[in-house]
Amino acid sequence: MQWWQRWLGFIFLTVFAGFWRQMPGLIGPAGIAPATEYLRVLRTNFGLWHRLWLAPSLFWFGSGGAAIHVVAAVGVVASLLLMGRVFPRASLGACMVCFLSFIATAQVFASYQSDGMLMSAAFVGLFLDDRAPGRAAVWATRWLWFTIYFGSGVAKLASGDPEWRHLTALDHYYENGPLPTWIGWYAQQYTPHWVNAVTVVAVLVLELGVAWICFGPRRARIACFWIATLFQIAIIATSNYGFLNWLVLGLGLALIDDRHIAWLLRRPAVASAAPLQPWLARPAALAILGAWFLLTAANLAQRVMPRFPAPSAVSNAVAQFRIADPFGLFAVMTRERYELEFQGSADGEHWVAYPFRFKPQEPERAPGIYGPYQPRFDWNLWFASLDNYQNNPWIEEAEVRLLANDPAVLHLFAGNPFAGAAPRAVRVVLWQYWFATPEQKRTEGVWWTRHELGLYAPELAR
Repeated sequence: MQWWQRWLGFIFLTVFAGFWRQMPGLIGPAGIAPATEYLRVLRTNFGLWHRLWLAPSLFWFGSGGAAIHVVAAVGVVASLLLMGRVFPRASLGACMVCFLSFIATAQVFASYQSDGMLMSAAFVGLFLDDRAPGRAAVWATRWLWFTIYFGSGVAKLASGDPEWRHLTALDHYYENGPLPTWIGWYAQQYTPHWVNAVTVVAVLVLELGVAWICFGPRRARIACFWIATLFQIAIIATSNYGFLNWLVLGLGLALIDDRHIAWLLRRPAVASAAPLQPWLARPAALAILGAWFLLTAANLAQRVMPRFPAPSAVSNAVAQFRIADPFGLFAVMTRERYELEFQGSADGEHWVAYPFRFKPQEPERAPGIYGPYQPRFDWNLWFASLDNYQNNPWIEEAEVRLLANDPAVLHLFAGNPFAGAAPRAVRVVLWQYWFATPEQKRTEGVWWTRHELGLYAPELAR
């Protein structure tokens, strides 16, 4: 499992590097959703232990800009140590504490399933002995891998979304995700419907059937690993889901052993490698992992059978630690693509767009491949575009920050069209986007076509 530890360190490194860049503009003192204000509300309404439980974060000791940089820096160092397997358990523990400190205070910017997956993976990873992994810890890692796949398959069927029932889920999947890629453009243009339909069936077979093989014998697990790995590579190439698919891909390493990895790397297998420890070698670890398994199994069973009596009180009590989240990816497919665009004006009449770093905007710009980096601001704008601004008050707060020419929030954009002087007014415009056709791409040089639908949120002016 040493390669899984290294992979987990790599994932944490990309996460903390992203936090270092993004969090000042998201939860910094002059950010869109300041952690200082969030913690102040908790301090006002709850007692000491209750608020610490609700928001387990180092930012209780200080949530200013310097604190954000320090926690991110500690996370980066701990990630590098974990990649090098230097004090791996302590390094992983430090990564968990720093990561939880951010997601416990990031509010709307930490509402992703991938955050729970990473915390769950790290939690189970604490029980992996560096020299002789215990059977319980290895099995728990495989169980986590299984809950992600099987839970997602169940969610697809339980959602009642006709896209899955009619085998059309992939017909517009590549253009309607949070951050499409240029490979996704080609996949959408040149993949016939029957291939997409077959792929939908294959996805359901993998998630609901093949995933069970992870509990089988060695050769079966190796086959399962390669089937799932090819699946994840295809998703990574055609869509940007941050570190999610990179993490799930790495979790698959629990299905194989060092002997198979040595064969892949064309290295001689280490004959002296320590065998897995017996189940009862560490009774305390077995008890903790056993309790975690029962909780996650109950949550999964409730997804399969909604009337199953899952311990909701226990799940709610540990929810803020994100170590036992239920998973269900792509339950409902997005049928249309909308984009939000912030625009500013110096005179209230002529409007200039704030350029995004990652989101589709200018039709001529090709979609990129950004994973495992996760631009949370851009991601949240995609979710907000599918809803209204009343349910996303942070949109108006971002407008307020742009009116003030706040440098932390402006750093979330690719540039500032009002570097000389703050704009007089800011607004948010809603667009609908489509992939350009091959003919449009050839003759006009565009990857996208778009149509303006009007204002998304009220115009704000100074």
